[in-house]
Amino acid sequence: ITGTLITDRLVDELKVSLITIIIVFSIVLAAIFGFWYASEKTLAMHSIDTPKRELFYWAAILFTFALGTATGDYLAEALKLGYLQAALIFGAAIAAIAAGHFYLRMNAVLAFWLAYILTRPLGASIGDLLSQPTKNGGYGLGTVGTSIIFFCIIASLIIYLSLKQKRVDHSSIDL
Repeated sequence: ITGTLITDRLVDELKVSLITIIIVFSIVLAAIFGFWYASEKTLAMHSIDTPKRELFYWAAILFTFALGTATGDYLAEALKLGYLQAALIFGAAIAAIAAGHFYLRMNAVLAFWLAYILTRPLGASIGDLLSQPTKNGGYGLGTVGTSIIFFCIIASLIIYLSLKQKRVDHSSIDL
């Protein structure tokens, strides 16, 4: 939420253009990844196990959210593509990254971070599609209705995955 609020405040109150925000936050995010890699020699999500790596991780997350909000709004609103079309573009880009990883042997860490960055504008576009009034190109469900839908989907997935998880057979472990 913080990254989204930063972008919204820069645009709505300080009148910074979305393209300026996209460029600046892209540079900042690249710098975070650059310093992180130079310092830790890895960007792997499975090795975020020290306070220093967590600081890099959370800085990357903050700027990914801010960049994602700006990018989603830029495609949907500034370029007037609409929320659905923007969501489809970001979804297709994530699918292309997945295909690159699974079929073309794209580096797993690179694929993760590229896909992760793109989930922000995808989520923003879908959220706006559902919540914005129909006169603005949305479905008019409002923020409360959209939040309830997302909560139900997330809760259902958590319950499903929890029930599906294989139970460890402790009978064969010597204590």
